Amino acid sequence: MTVPAEERRPAHFTLTEDEVAAKFPNRARGYELLRRLGSPRHIVAPMVDQSELAWRILSRRYDAHLCYTPMFHARMFGDEKAKYFREHWQTSPEDRPLVVQFCANDPDALLAAARRIEDAADAVDLNLGCPQHIARRGHYGSFLMEDWDLISRLIRRLHEGLAIPVTAKIRVYPDVAKTVAYARMVEAAGAQIITVHGRLREQKGHKTGLADWAQIRAVKDAVKVPVFANGNILYYEDIQRCIDATHADGVMSAETNLYNPALFSGKCLPTWQLAEEYMDICRTIAPTNPSYIRGHLFKLFRYSLPIHTDLRQQLVEARTADDFAAVVAAIKTRLVADAAAQSPPFDPDCVEVDEFGYRKYPHWICQPALRFEHDKNCSQSKRLLNEAEQKPPAEQPAPELSSGEAGSGPSADGAEPDCDAKRQKTS
Repeated sequence: MTVPAEERRPAHFTLTEDEVAAKFPNRARGYELLRRLGSPRHIVAPMVDQSELAWRILSRRYDAHLCYTPMFHARMFGDEKAKYFREHWQTSPEDRPLVVQFCANDPDALLAAARRIEDAADAVDLNLGCPQHIARRGHYGSFLMEDWDLISRLIRRLHEGLAIPVTAKIRVYPDVAKTVAYARMVEAAGAQIITVHGRLREQKGHKTGLADWAQIRAVKDAVKVPVFANGNILYYEDIQRCIDATHADGVMSAETNLYNPALFSGKCLPTWQLAEEYMDICRTIAPTNPSYIRGHLFKLFRYSLPIHTDLRQQLVEARTADDFAAVVAAIKTRLVADAAAQSPPFDPDCVEVDEFGYRKYPHWICQPALRFEHDKNCSQSKRLLNEAEQKPPAEQPAPELSSGEAGSGPSADGAEPDCDAKRQKTS
C-alpha cells in the first residue's frame, strides 16, 4: 500500500517521537511547556536591538509574563571566535521565563548557537517572520516561507538535539488553508509553541495594515500545541479581545510595548516615569548599548519631542547612560510643567476619542504608536524625526552585512517607526 506523500516521514527525522521523548525525558512538550512557563498571557515579542535585558526587566515589572530576547543571528552567535555572542548575549537569574530567538538557514549552525544558551533559557524560538530586506538577502525569517523542507530541518534539528524545547514564530499566507498547512508542518517538525503574526510578509512599514485574527484562530483550531497571537494590540483591552477572537493561549506585543512598556498592566502612566525607571535599570542592573537606549527613549517620548525640539537634539547627542539620564530629567521637567498646565487636568478614567475611535491622550502619557496610511511627504518627514536623528551626527551608519548576517535595524516583526496618516481602527 502506498503511503500518501503528506503522511510520509521526512528523511531528516532521524528519531521517532518516542525516541525523542526518551532522549529528553525532562523536556516539556506542548501544554506542559506552557504550564512551566507560567501559562503566560502577556508576552514581549522578540525585537532586534529592542527587547534587550534592561527592557525585559522593565516590561516584567509591568505584568509581562514571558519575554523573548532580540533576534540573534545563529551562525554569528555560535561562532566562539566572534565577538557577536559577547556583545549581544545578556541575561540574569531573574530574567525568566525566557525564550531566545534565532534567525537561521543552517540546521547545524542553529543547534550550535542554541546549545550556548540552553542552560539559561526555557526554550529556543526560530524566527520565520522577519520581513525586512536584510532577511531577504540573508535568506532567513519570512523569506524561508517558500522552503518548507528547510524550515522543517531547522526545527527538527533542535527538536532532536537540544535539551530545551523549540518554538517558532510565523507569518500567514493570503490563503488560510496554506497557513494552516504551514502551521501543521511546523508543529510536525517539533515546534512546541507557535506564535502567529497575523500579517503577510508584504505587510510591513507603510503597508502594514491590520493583522488577520481569523487566520490566527484557524491555526489555533488546527494544531495541538499552544498558540500565541501577535498583531493589532493597541490598548490593554485589546488583549482580551484578541483572546476572545483567536482563542490564543497568550498575546504577544511588539510595537505597542516599545511605546508603552506598561501596556500589560493596564496602567496609564506618564512617559517620564517609565523612562526614569528604564534608565535606572540601565545604570544599576543591566548596562545597555547606548544605541538601544536612544532608540527606546525616542519611542517613549515620540509625541513630546516634536514639541520640545531642543531636547530632541540633546537626545541625539547623548553618548553615555549619565547623558541619557540627564536628558530624561530635562524632558521630565518640561512634561511635568505641561501636565500641570493642562486644563482640565488629565483624567485617565475619562479619555476622549477622536473621529477614528483612537484615544486622545496628552503627549506626555504612554500610548501606542498608531499606524497610518502612507503619504510620501508625511512619511519622509516623520522618518527624519523618528529614525534618522536617533544616531548622533558624528556616527556613521553601520555597514551592510553580507548575505546571511543579521542586521540591527527595525523590529524583526514590524516594530519599525511608521508614517503618519491614520490607519483604520483595530477591529
